Amino acid sequence: MRYEGSVYRPPSEANSLIVQVTIGCAHNKCTFCGMYKDDQFRIRPYEEIVEVLQWARRHYRRVERIFLADGDALVLPNEKLLAILDTINNLFPECNRVGIYGSPLDVLRKSQPELEALREKGIGIIYIGAESGSDRVLKDIKKGATAKQIIDAVRKIEDAGIKASVTFISGLAGKTGWKEHAIETGKMISMMEPSYVGLLTLMIEPGTELYDDIRANRFQLLSPEEVLLETELMIENINVKKRCVFRSNHASNYLSLKGDLPDDKELLLKQIAIAKENSGMLKDEWLRML
Repeated sequence: MRYEGSVYRPPSEANSLIVQVTIGCAHNKCTFCGMYKDDQFRIRPYEEIVEVLQWARRHYRRVERIFLADGDALVLPNEKLLAILDTINNLFPECNRVGIYGSPLDVLRKSQPELEALREKGIGIIYIGAESGSDRVLKDIKKGATAKQIIDAVRKIEDAGIKASVTFISGLAGKTGWKEHAIETGKMISMMEPSYVGLLTLMIEPGTELYDDIRANRFQLLSPEEVLLETELMIENINVKKRCVFRSNHASNYLSLKGDLPDDKELLLKQIAIAKENSGMLKDEWLRML
């Protein structure tokens, strides 16, 4: 496979064929993220994407899942995405799901019929980085979207019959804003009711604005115990009515949690309560290195 720059994918796409349809991230301004800082954003030519897919067909006997990268591949015009999906369907009839990263604004720019057309051609899941439910935190991290826009985008995805997998980041508001971050994130999840929620824990990357803020003492990181308190408060404020798969078992997390909401809410809170009394359950810092 021919890749340009660093390639990132969600944990659930570990066994998927990764195809870069864009290079980098069109937004690329989030203060905590260094994933695409060295990449000049561009949309890959359709002919180049077809060549990659044809190469993969020649070299891989069976491809059941494909993930379209990079950071916000949903920024592509629908006509181009549909053409790519047609090529995938022709070359990989065994493929049962195509996943893609998308920003909230990418989703909102598309009409409901456009999203439904993507679903009909094979898009089964869209990954959204919400990061926080707090407008203040979203502004501080330069997310480029409001809480309402993120909620509307996730609802729009789900209404189109596509599963939304939404990521949030523990510790993103530091010591001064963790309660607001936790409460508003719990409320956001309740309002958007996504199919999946993934909770990561903040990792500091040199070269990012947040890294500089920490070094200048403008931002204070949460301790592992404080992250637990924040996660507890967040889950206490999640009140969904339909099934939501909740995962906080990423390598960055101090405590691994997984369950289905609303059924497992009390179980998750019980696991946190036990960990609060037994710090040995928390992952050592060196084990969080990605």
